[in-house]
Amino acid sequence: MSSQVKIHYSPEEYLTLEREAEYKSEYFNGEISAMTGASRRHNLVAGNVFASLHAQLRQRPCEIYPSDMRVKVSPTGLYTYPDVVVVCGEPSFDDERKDTLLNPTLLVEVLSKSTASYDRGEKFEHYRKLDSLTEYLVIAQNKHHVEHYVRQPDNQWLLSETDDLQETVHLPSTGCELTLTDIYAKVEIDK
Repeated sequence: MSSQVKIHYSPEEYLTLEREAEYKSEYFNGEISAMTGASRRHNLVAGNVFASLHAQLRQRPCEIYPSDMRVKVSPTGLYTYPDVVVVCGEPSFDDERKDTLLNPTLLVEVLSKSTASYDRGEKFEHYRKLDSLTEYLVIAQNKHHVEHYVRQPDNQWLLSETDDLQETVHLPSTGCELTLTDIYAKVEIDK
């Protein structure tokens, strides 16, 4: 009979390991989980969203980061790497390294088969604990479909979704807009 010993890491141990690692990992509740590589479609969608928002945010008091910016959900202890992160106003970081953001305004996740349930469910449950977060975009890569969650004044979240390539998603927290044609530019969707 073999038994595996589960190793639990402190957040400080995780950050030390993560900052030296060749690959990204998430951290929650003492456990480190390696993140898998992204597909071509995933990278195209994330890149398109980043490029469109980056162009629109140049003259605004917001910063945008690609998937290498780690986000810490302080109320729950989750450390993760959203596909695109926007912070409006003064960014707040976990420490002087400024590689772990604490106050995102908008988070974007591009779905894959292995992460779709997690991104919509447990991960979004963590994200909703961030007082700074006002919008969450969940974007499919295998079909034209965008889910847009907006925090309401009563701390409820309003969902709107579309699969119409002629639609535009309005992002009130940043004053930006994303057209589905921009999001899915050069992305081949299997019929």
